[in-house]
Amino acid sequence: MTMLSVDKLEPSKHPLAEYIHRIEACLALLEDTPVHVVEVVGILKSYGIILDAYSRNLIYISEHQFLNLFPFFKYFNGKVTFDRLLKHWNHDRINFEYAEYCMKSMLWHGGGGLDAYLDTPEFAQNAEAAIQARWKGNLFMLGLHKLFPNFLPEQVRVMAYYSGLGQFWRVMSDMFLELSDLYDRGEIQSIPQVVQHIQDGLVAAAGNPIVHQVKLGDRVYDILPKSAGLTFLMDTAVPYVEAIFFRGTPFPGTISYNAQAYQIPFDQSIFNYGALYADPLPIGGAGIPPTLLMQDMRHYLPEYLHEIYRQGKRQEDDILVQICQTFQKSMFCVTTAAIRGLAPHPMDTTDLAQQRENRAYLEGWMNRFVSSRVVAVNS
Repeated sequence: MTMLSVDKLEPSKHPLAEYIHRIEACLALLEDTPVHVVEVVGILKSYGIILDAYSRNLIYISEHQFLNLFPFFKYFNGKVTFDRLLKHWNHDRINFEYAEYCMKSMLWHGGGGLDAYLDTPEFAQNAEAAIQARWKGNLFMLGLHKLFPNFLPEQVRVMAYYSGLGQFWRVMSDMFLELSDLYDRGEIQSIPQVVQHIQDGLVAAAGNPIVHQVKLGDRVYDILPKSAGLTFLMDTAVPYVEAIFFRGTPFPGTISYNAQAYQIPFDQSIFNYGALYADPLPIGGAGIPPTLLMQDMRHYLPEYLHEIYRQGKRQEDDILVQICQTFQKSMFCVTTAAIRGLAPHPMDTTDLAQQRENRAYLEGWMNRFVSSRVVAVNS
């Protein structure tokens, strides 16, 4: 009697096969260790607090600083006092500039339905109506608009990204703070549980509409109407991962902007300056945008994460570098959740054809991780 062989998926031969097999086994890009759990949950708690502030400010700017060409007090959320001015000038505040850096990176890299909608005739009509209402009776600005017809519509596009990123971060902030609460109650004890929590949150919010309205005078104007069909996952979350986690922008002082030096790729689609690639050592240097985020997060670190940092050789003397290293670990968890959520089939499928489709999908992702810090964060 002839024995029939049972087909099964062969091990991957990709240079990062280990990480492909981890995801196929419903694990994460980050190794599951007790220290990693504490680090990831702790840093995401701090990040969640910061994202709450970033989100509120971005949405405030999009709604209340709409087409304000000189928004001197845009970081005050409408609460300008002398005491707050002194703290602001003394840099005793949250660095909202980093939120704008992320917004501008998303705007520049584009991608997703939000980017596509901003080039439609419908958006152009919405923007024009808002521009006319905003500058009604202002002959200078309306004349300027006629002379330079692309200037003000571009500012409306920027406002749309302020709002879109603010709405995205609103969801992520709540998700990370809930993760911390679950950890405190003992319901989160492993990295796979962290990833599953984030994946469930992304899936639950996937269809949330992304809309933007602004009140000018006694009328509300649609900038991103609900009829545009823009949603949280595909139109803000995925473009955010692409723009901030992967592509990013070259950090001044670490790379030459001289075109003849050829240090910056000509094709922005192959940029690899995002959070998953950044070297933590320059963090703390002038002109490095993530430094602002690390400085913000250091003020809200839970004590159990501080204790881990104190056990290092330099204790907290290089805390910004340590925060960056921990933050990268957490972002590989978020990326794992996004990869699994966007996969063509569930990772625990037993269908061979579906497993092969998942394998091809994962190997495509791993091609982009070859030069990332995925190995470093696990070493």
